[in-house]
Amino acid sequence: MGIEAYQQQGAVSNDPYMLVLKLYEGTLKYLSFVKHAMETGDIELKFTNINKAVAIFDELRNVLDFDNGGDVSYYLDGLYLYQIETLFTAGIDDNITAVEQVMKVVQGLIDAWKEETGL
Repeated sequence: MGIEAYQQQGAVSNDPYMLVLKLYEGTLKYLSFVKHAMETGDIELKFTNINKAVAIFDELRNVLDFDNGGDVSYYLDGLYLYQIETLFTAGIDDNITAVEQVMKVVQGLIDAWKEETGL
């Protein structure tokens, strides 16, 4: 769902590094929608966007290269999984602070990815 959503929007580049950046940025966008939905009490919008963010994290987990990525791949897999669990709990509890925490993690991933790839 994550990659398909971006392909439909024409935002996917042939550059896999740019694709990962776009996925991170999309996650951040959906998380901002989650936060807004929590603030306004829109339950349907909240869970729709939690599901979109989770789908992107799932896609990011699916493309990890454990054979060549070494410890970094295992670290990212655990990090993504933890963010997914945090979002599910935050959605049930309407925990805006937890959503903001996931947003900070994603922003950190964006910053690190840009630094590492030169994007």
